[in-house]
Parts: sequence; C-alpha cells; structure tokens
Amino acid sequence: MAIAPRTPLIAGNWKMNLDHLQAVAFVQKLHWTLKDAKHEDGSVEVAVFPPFTDLRTVQTLLDADKIPFALGAQDLSAHDSGAYTGEVSGAFLAKLDNRYVIIGHSERRQYHAESDEVVAAKVKAALRHGLIPVICVGETSEDLEKFGASAVPVAQLTAALAGVKADAEIVVAYEPVWAIGSGQAATPQQAQDVCATLRGVIAEKLGADAAAKTRVLYGGSVKAANIASFMREPDVDGALVGGASLVVDEFAAIIRYQKHVGV
Repeated sequence: MAIAPRTPLIAGNWKMNLDHLQAVAFVQKLHWTLKDAKHEDGSVEVAVFPPFTDLRTVQTLLDADKIPFALGAQDLSAHDSGAYTGEVSGAFLAKLDNRYVIIGHSERRQYHAESDEVVAAKVKAALRHGLIPVICVGETSEDLEKFGASAVPVAQLTAALAGVKADAEIVVAYEPVWAIGSGQAATPQQAQDVCATLRGVIAEKLGADAAAKTRVLYGGSVKAANIASFMREPDVDGALVGGASLVVDEFAAIIRYQKHVGV
C-alpha cells in the first residue's frame, strides 16, 4: 500500500505562558501574519498547545474565525474520570476539539517524576479518546555521556508504544534535553540520526507502514534561523517549538521555513 507523504507539523508548546486573553491576541496575530504571507495553504500543519485554562477560549476562536490551526493540550490524565483532583481527562479534551496532546515532555518527566509506565498509560488514554499523542522522548547530557546517542530515547519510545495498535495515529518528538533552553541545538545530522533510529523503533513495534506515515519532530532550541536546516533532513517531519513559539514573528518565520529550503 502506498503511503502518502508526511505533512510537516510545526507545533507551539506555550508551556505555562499566556492567559486566555493573551492567547486570543496571539492566535489572531499569528493567523493574520500567516494569511498575509499566503501561508495557510495546508502545506504545513500548525498546532498550538496553550495552557488548560485557555483551551475553550482558543477553541472557540479557531472555530468562529475558521483559523486553520490544530489545537492541542500539554498533558492529560491516565484516568478517564474519578477522584483525581487537578487531573484533566482525555474525554474532556476531546470535547474541546483537541486534536493532539503532548505526553512525556521532558519537564513532566523531570519535575513530576513521570516514569515510562506513566507515559505509556497516558498514551493509551489519549488513543482511547481519539486524541493523537505527541510522545516526547529525549536524553540529558548525563544520559548522553553514560549511555550514548539514542539509547535513552529508544528505551522511552519502546516503553511508550507497548500495547499500541499498528493503525494508531501517533506523533513522536525528539527532545535533546541537553539542548533545551541552552541556545545550543543539536546539529541537523544529530537530529536526523536520532529521528531515523526512532522511526526504526516504530517499524519494529508497529510495522513498516506505521513507521512510514508517522511524523517524527525535532524539539530543542528551534528557531527561525535553524529550522530550515533541520527540515532538510529526511526523517525530521517538523518541530515542537518552545520559547520561540511565544513570539509571533519568530513562530511565523519557523512555520514559513519552506521559503528557505526551496520546497
């Protein structure tokens, strides 16, 4: 069966920034900027991941103004309902027309002690509710020195895919934790090598067709100045953007990377 080309995905993770009013202003300005540049033609999928408190407001704006951005949440509970104070169910996110949910982000692993088992449970919860999990994997500088390149991301992804069906739609995001916030991105070749290895894990666990269609993103100090070099690599299908996604002109330039790669 022929596999359709993978549509690049540029995703902005706003983390704990922007209240619902600021989020509305940001989305409107980003939309106007891209529309003026005639860059909402579907050649690149744009997704925004605001804080939980912004989701309903942003969803209403996207729907009312027919803004072609996908909506995503930054986390979800492994549980569907019950006495779990402060948790947010995948069922609730699905009702707000979220398409994506980030799972296993390095900050969740580090600050909230999320284990590979918790991440795997959250992946299953997302899929139960028709959400596409953006499964984050990556290594610290200590991991890199101790285990070598790709070892920790491979182990994390292998655990996250346990019990996932071959036809499930997922996204994988490689985060070199050693690069995040440092201003020191991985080289395009380093990103390519790890992303290709992760695609191999998908092939092993879910099959060749799944590996061919699954988008693997790079996320680590992504900027307008370096996005084109990453997107030239065959196994890099987009970017999970942190701080740069909070600046409209910078994020718009990242989304418009194609003008720099001649695509």
